[in-house]
Amino acid sequence: MNGNSHRVAIFVYDGVTLLDVAGPAEVFKEANRFGADYRILLLSPTGADVTSNLGVRIAVDGAVSAQPAFGTVLVAGSDRYPRTSVPADLADAARTPAAVAGRVASICTGAFVLAAAGLLDGKRATTHWRAAHELAARCPTCRVEPDAIYVRDGTTYTSAGVTAGIDLALALVEEDHGPDLARGVARALVVYMQRAGGQSQFSAPLQGPPPRSPALRTVTDLVTANPRGDHSLGALAKHLNVSTRQLTRLFHDELSTTPARYVENIRFDMARALLDQGHTATRAATLAGFPSYESMRRVFARKLSISPAAYQRRFSTARRAG
Repeated sequence: MNGNSHRVAIFVYDGVTLLDVAGPAEVFKEANRFGADYRILLLSPTGADVTSNLGVRIAVDGAVSAQPAFGTVLVAGSDRYPRTSVPADLADAARTPAAVAGRVASICTGAFVLAAAGLLDGKRATTHWRAAHELAARCPTCRVEPDAIYVRDGTTYTSAGVTAGIDLALALVEEDHGPDLARGVARALVVYMQRAGGQSQFSAPLQGPPPRSPALRTVTDLVTANPRGDHSLGALAKHLNVSTRQLTRLFHDELSTTPARYVENIRFDMARALLDQGHTATRAATLAGFPSYESMRRVFARKLSISPAAYQRRFSTARRAG
């Protein structure tokens, strides 16, 4: 890493939830493969290794007090602290790097550590919904939002359940490097990418290498440019003046799919982008070229195991900017 690296500290301690550490760390590490330059360090209050909630020992890079300022400090959670008070020395240790960090974030119940350190006073925040009432009781000046995936208030971020830490990490990557890189990370990790305002998500089939065959490139460009067109096997073969068998073989050999499935994937990705932009499910189905809403619903159920409406609801509260 060079001097321009964005240093990310993940604050860990005995009893820390392992997924709170591994999930966000994996996002930042994957982002480096797409051109980011994050340097991830695990820090504990004293510099001693810690033991996670699963009994797995976590080797740390040092103590918080011995480190220079970080661009981002993430405080991982633990199921201990909704049940018991956060020790003063742990709160003090978390306060040290947070005081000079560019931004501070908590994963799940890590919000209790931030609250004990006085870092959530007067701010909006969230945590796991089961612990939201307790967080509000311990930090009466906080405005706790139990239904949010994550909340940003200035340079302070808090997230909900453990996997929401991945959502939050993706949002931080997007903040640093833009939506395209963050979407690449999300797709590589096979997780949801949170909507960034009205920005459309790009189409997954377009991210692979283009077909080698000029004829096949002609077909894929045609489908992508006009998903609503007649893209039946017969129509596509006629457009190229080839047999349906030959066209099917081309798709199989170069794209490992069928013409029908390729068309479906293009329409599916366009429908997702339209839903992200706020179009109704019925309108999205029409604009994306599905014969009916029901046909689109079946594709969503097969690919995502949720309905188009459920997919859209997921994004409606995903991003709450401060």
